[in-house]
Amino acid sequence: MVQINVHSILANLPLFNEMCPEEIARLALGVRELHLSRSDKLFHGGEASHGFFIVVYGQVKLAFTSTKGIEKVVKLIGPGQSFGEAVMFLGKPYPLSAHVLADSLVLHISKAVVYEEIARDPIFCRKMLAGLSMRLHGLVHDVESYSLHSSAQRVIGYLLQHETTDTAASKTVHIHLTASKNIIASRLNITPETFSRILRDLCAANLISVDGRNIVILDIEKLRNHE
Repeated sequence: MVQINVHSILANLPLFNEMCPEEIARLALGVRELHLSRSDKLFHGGEASHGFFIVVYGQVKLAFTSTKGIEKVVKLIGPGQSFGEAVMFLGKPYPLSAHVLADSLVLHISKAVVYEEIARDPIFCRKMLAGLSMRLHGLVHDVESYSLHSSAQRVIGYLLQHETTDTAASKTVHIHLTASKNIIASRLNITPETFSRILRDLCAANLISVDGRNIVILDIEKLRNHE
């Protein structure tokens, strides 16, 4: 079993990266490790929230099912990311379900220990609000992307998220899709058929090559400027 440093994981989380070591140590007392297998459900929509979660490794899908039985993927959560904080503070049931897409280690941070820390020090509350504000900014960006960007622009934006600081040294970028194309298409608010068509169009334009879940951006600058 992988040994982890809970204090370090909490301290590096954007939500807590302004916390002092003493605060982190108290939060760590309310952490529970969850070792999950692919296809496990972390929680169902409608269940009560008793805290929030951090993905140490693996991947979790947040989704809901429409009245027509169609699944809509709202977010894919990877290592170092957290989720469930807002619902914890609202005191309402989860509006979504959380499905595990790969063998994962997830930390559950108890609502009780967070509330105790808020009661102990109001500054802690302000720090958490700053972290949640960053999350809200990301959600606004998502809405803007869906509203103002074409389907092709959304797919290109998703591929460009994998750009790293080493990209400048090379035109090519190698990407491995960590989720199925159907899941990624749902996340981008497009149909799987549209996602596949856009990938084919980008291949035809010699901007990318595709081999299953492996994608190579052949010229990242041209892809960035593609319309």
